[in-house]
Amino acid sequence: MGTQNPSAPSRAQSAPADNPTRPRRHGGGVIHENTRHTTRFVVIGNHLVQHRELSLLAIGLGCHIQSLPTGTGADIKSLAARFPEGPTRIAAALRELEAHGYLRRERVRTSTGRIVTRTVSCNQPKTPRREPADTGCPDRPVRPARPTVPPRPAEGPPGQAAPPHPPRTGIRKALPAVPQPSCTAPALLQQATDLLTTLRRHDPRLLLSETDTAHLAPGVAAWLERDVASTAVRQALISDLPDDPLRRPAALLAHRLTEKLPPPPPFRAPSAATPPPPRHELRNCDGCDHAFRAPETEALCRDCQRRSFR
Repeated sequence: MGTQNPSAPSRAQSAPADNPTRPRRHGGGVIHENTRHTTRFVVIGNHLVQHRELSLLAIGLGCHIQSLPTGTGADIKSLAARFPEGPTRIAAALRELEAHGYLRRERVRTSTGRIVTRTVSCNQPKTPRREPADTGCPDRPVRPARPTVPPRPAEGPPGQAAPPHPPRTGIRKALPAVPQPSCTAPALLQQATDLLTTLRRHDPRLLLSETDTAHLAPGVAAWLERDVASTAVRQALISDLPDDPLRRPAALLAHRLTEKLPPPPPFRAPSAATPPPPRHELRNCDGCDHAFRAPETEALCRDCQRRSFR
């Protein structure tokens, strides 16, 4: 009992970290019970399903996209409606597939002039790893590193304060200009503001800030004063929106308000007012002595004139 076996391991050994798929000695692990498929199947390479760098969501999404028929929608909005994961996680998985060559997204112009995004799925990547295209949905908020600015030497004579630094320019680009109405009545601007605030009910991506709404309201008022109904203005703003996420919806609406502005209504001359009929004074009929209104040349009322002609 006092003699120990020097060849026995001191503890149970596990699979090395560099090869987690190696079969374990204790008899565990996956056992396959396969049935040969003859219909409704797709061939997917092990280089995708056993990829070392892709996340589990990216591998599953890549398998799903490769199984889709040609022409099926594979954009972020369609995939988010199909799976419980949100648009942010799906966008991150698509960028992983694109970085490793399993996915390629191209912008093409259709015969009608509309620009659409076409997704190309590659079951065997041939291109080296590259940076994915920007989809507008980052993996996680990344704060850019603040550049180190050397201290500015003081200028001027000793004892005098250094001149102030030049003002910092805003990072956000200004919105495009919109048409201005000839009438700035508060009721017209309020109607335009109400129309803009209800656009988010038709498309949640058109949620505008208070500043953007105030900038776009005069452009909508310019449409309304040209005899364009509110429903027609709303349809011109929300029709044929791109499927991709909208980075700046206010800039898109400002462009449409300017490019699609209808011409002024045709000029209509005011119609001449018809003068009212003359109002005669009351006089007594010479036949029945009843009061009636008639010119001075008539002495009998209408009833007496009718009886005199019989």
